[in-house]
Amino acid sequence: MPYFGSEETVKELKRALSNPNVQADRLRYKSYITRVIRYMTQGLDVSPLFMDMVKASATVDIVQKKLVYLYMCTYASDKPDLALLAINTLRKDCADPNPMVRGLALRNMCNFRMPGITEYIDQPIVAGLRDKASYVRRVAVLGCAKLYSLQPDIGIAASIVNELYALLRDPDPVVVVNCLRALEEILKDEGGVVINKPIAHHLLNRMKDLDSWAQSEVLTFLLRYRPRSDDELFDILSLLDGFLQSAHAHVAVATLRLFLHLAAAHPAVQADALLNTSAPLLATCGSTSRELRFAGLCHVQQVMRSQPGLFGLHYKRFFCGYSEPSYIKFRKMEILVELVNDENVALVLEELRSYCTDVSPELAQAAIAAIGRIARTYSEKCLNILTGLLALKQEHITSAVIQTFRDLAWFCPQSTAAVCQTVEGCLHCPLDSEGKQALLWLLGEHAEQISSAPYVLEGYIDGLKTELSSTVKMELLTAAVKMFLCRPAETQDMLGRLLHHCVEEESDVCVRDRALLYYRLLQRGAEQTRKVVMGPKSDPSMSVLTGHQQEAVSQWVSNFNTLGPLSAQELCLQTSLISASEHPSGAAEDELLPGKDVAPSSPIVDQEELSLYLGPPLSHETFERMWLDLEVLHRQTLGYCRPRTMPDLQAALQLVKIQTLAFTPGETLPWKAYLYTRGTGTLILAELLQEDSESEGKLVVSVKQQPPNQHAIRGFVSILCSVLPALTVESP
Repeated sequence: MPYFGSEETVKELKRALSNPNVQADRLRYKSYITRVIRYMTQGLDVSPLFMDMVKASATVDIVQKKLVYLYMCTYASDKPDLALLAINTLRKDCADPNPMVRGLALRNMCNFRMPGITEYIDQPIVAGLRDKASYVRRVAVLGCAKLYSLQPDIGIAASIVNELYALLRDPDPVVVVNCLRALEEILKDEGGVVINKPIAHHLLNRMKDLDSWAQSEVLTFLLRYRPRSDDELFDILSLLDGFLQSAHAHVAVATLRLFLHLAAAHPAVQADALLNTSAPLLATCGSTSRELRFAGLCHVQQVMRSQPGLFGLHYKRFFCGYSEPSYIKFRKMEILVELVNDENVALVLEELRSYCTDVSPELAQAAIAAIGRIARTYSEKCLNILTGLLALKQEHITSAVIQTFRDLAWFCPQSTAAVCQTVEGCLHCPLDSEGKQALLWLLGEHAEQISSAPYVLEGYIDGLKTELSSTVKMELLTAAVKMFLCRPAETQDMLGRLLHHCVEEESDVCVRDRALLYYRLLQRGAEQTRKVVMGPKSDPSMSVLTGHQQEAVSQWVSNFNTLGPLSAQELCLQTSLISASEHPSGAAEDELLPGKDVAPSSPIVDQEELSLYLGPPLSHETFERMWLDLEVLHRQTLGYCRPRTMPDLQAALQLVKIQTLAFTPGETLPWKAYLYTRGTGTLILAELLQEDSESEGKLVVSVKQQPPNQHAIRGFVSILCSVLPALTVESP
């Protein structure tokens, strides 16, 4: 926004800076320079003062030089011709006796973003690499990386690369780390900096001289080195052993990753390294920084995949604090479930029960789901807690308990009788759509053990016209058919009414098709219907695997100490806690295949299937920012035109878990619609575009994604192609 009187302000500053009397008074002259910088940071265009500011750089005052260099770097790209005139001043300062001035001039000269600057900074950078002052060498090394960024196509001379490799033995540790970073940037097309035996051993011996962040950086580069013998391997591990218990968590974790990487052939050494690093990891989980605490919890959970009992004695460290954010509480509850054993099960269940009445419905449901997972091993204790929660008669709590009962009945068939007996007492409690689906699955699957099941089912059938959820309607159809097969006399009439309504009056295509399928199956006879609908049940005599199998370290070490353990946390929360794995209604389509064993709450995800879910909504600002930042990963011309009406499009996409964010109104061309959804660990953004009538009215879909996953993109486009044909219009 322009300032009132800005031109007069600039003219006043120009007169002051060119006034010999002001220049003679050093303090007054410096105050005017400070005013110029202040106005520049406030958005006022002070570029007309460029030459006056260049003259002000001829001073022995370091602070004044810093201010002038800041100004010159800001306006060099706007005044390239005048900036070239300032190069001589900077080159002169590069030869100043004061090393601070030399380093300052070289750093700012490398920050000039203007064409033709590289030919002026080559020689000062080479001289800086050989400077006696360590500060100048630090700046010169980073200047090499900046020089490469200015001319990536031309590259850096081999002599400079050799100089950087030689400087890896510099006595200043900061110069050594800066050389590694610069070489990594310059040689990225060739695979990055090469770590051979002399370099690796030199870096290991210099570790104690580095600060904590430099140590973490060096440990990451050392992952590229492979020891040539076991003797060399154990010498390296001996040098690293002291860093496993570093007071800095990032150093301890980086050292652990290197330990696990080098000792891949020695599982006992890996186990000892994990044990020695448990204390720093636990300390990270108690950090005052929420972000660091969450990262520590994620890495603890990753370690537990190979060492489940490593943190068993410290389970109380994972109890939730009152003021902790929900994402940390979710992660702690996941860890608590994995740490349960015969000694601590009572205390852990008592702690989780206190979370079940939390003011946050999501947290309460997650705690109930966690108790449900523990119930697969300690059924009796958990059933008592879950039954007591039903007495609260809170909709979200009752719904979560019913979903937990459903999962327990599948995973632990020996608990089915107790579950059905408990369900008898809460058949008329208020439930949300997920709770209704879980209850209907229990009624259909175990109708013979729930005496009042037909009468409860009849109540849902009578209220079908007021039911809004299509998934509840489809679950109701499946439950009614299953109940008819085991209790036909009590169910025949209500099943007929249900099928008549769904076939003749239902507007939802999916529900109507499901009803027609069951109607035609029943026409083939009860036995044929039973083969298709009634899948095999769990065998109570067989043990069901309810926890995670112990994994080898090699299966997860590549992602350790990276953002990998944090990237898919939202998916893990939904599958492990809130949903307590996928609910049975998601398997209804698979139940139609005869002989197919479909686990309604199996936590195993088929890698060949794309599972979409909506998750938390995206704001328009977030979508726009991500759309501008991401690149198009897939573009395809579809064989049909734009949808007839937007309400139809939105409703159809909602059924397949795709959200419509914005669209072009009316018959306007070009026509656009923006969509988003979430897949297995990824966020998908898409644009539907119809340019004009000359393009034959064909829609073009452009897909962006974070993180990239080509399998998810193909599945998303396939879903679009299955939904859009029935909604499109002829081209105008």
